[in-house]
Amino acid sequence: MRRIKDSIKLIAFQAFAFLLCCTAAGAAEPAGSTVITSIFAPESTPAKSIFHLSMFVLAITGIIFVVVFTLLVYAVVKFRGGAADPDREPAQVYGSNQIEMAWTIIPMLVVVVLFIATARVIHAVQDAPKPATAFEVTAIGHQFWWEFRYPRLGIVTANELHIPVSDAAHPKPTFMKLLSADTDHSFWIPQLAGKTDLIPNRINEMWMEPFRSGIFLGQCAQYCGTQHAKMLLRVSVDSAEDFDAWVQAQLRPAIQDEKVIAGRRIFETTACINCHAISGTPAKGTFGPDLTHLMSRVTIASGAAENTKENLRLWIQNPDAIKPGSLMPAMNVGDADLDAIVRYMETLR
Repeated sequence: MRRIKDSIKLIAFQAFAFLLCCTAAGAAEPAGSTVITSIFAPESTPAKSIFHLSMFVLAITGIIFVVVFTLLVYAVVKFRGGAADPDREPAQVYGSNQIEMAWTIIPMLVVVVLFIATARVIHAVQDAPKPATAFEVTAIGHQFWWEFRYPRLGIVTANELHIPVSDAAHPKPTFMKLLSADTDHSFWIPQLAGKTDLIPNRINEMWMEPFRSGIFLGQCAQYCGTQHAKMLLRVSVDSAEDFDAWVQAQLRPAIQDEKVIAGRRIFETTACINCHAISGTPAKGTFGPDLTHLMSRVTIASGAAENTKENLRLWIQNPDAIKPGSLMPAMNVGDADLDAIVRYMETLR
């Protein structure tokens, strides 16, 4: 009996903690915040549909939990054993058609309702027509970073996705093609859209329609290797003016600064050019991120560290210090050459 009571208390505590966490996830930050990765603060049309479905499912399962828990507590209290008659058992009920039908039909109805609600949302999100004003981006998952290509603009960048905001007067949803260069990945920005997998030799699609500008965080949601947890996503939703300015900056070739010519020569004569590309230079690699406008990004190593001079130097010198198990090799160059490369990298804006 004591074990039963302890189990009930544990279940009640866990349920309360879960509901509290769900509520806190949506209320911990103000509606305008972008530093959370929560489905409870949707800022995009598909994310809002998923949020409403989640709350509907949570309400139904919450009602089921309350009913079952109430019946369990009632049974334990009413039919608990007493010291005067420890061997007494409550009346045993067998073969009740009413009870059999109740616990068969009710769960079936619940499953049907949840299935219909889920299928409706899946259809609305996956089969949404692409308007003529849609913006197109191709995302390619690598171990362990993201490549973003803008086919209509001729822009290639990495890890930090820039898309325009969409408003009712000028709707501009972003439709994405998702590819994988190696293994399975999963693209997920909770506030903007649901999870969509990136699978080798297959093209998957998703779309986002953010209501406001800001920074939205996410990450790879499919285990893809050692540094899966640090394969982060950073989406910058820009106003029309800011997005146009970003596009113009990305279309410019890499800056040629004679003051850092030594660092550029070192870069071009090492293995760096085998993996990375910089426009206007012999570096045409595609295995690693395009570095043409490296310093326009807030982070490096797919969000694992801030894009500062110190972190950039450490990343080139010893990548495992920031991201153990990453495929970025340590360059093993002398301090003077390393400083020259970093100075060159700092001009790539």
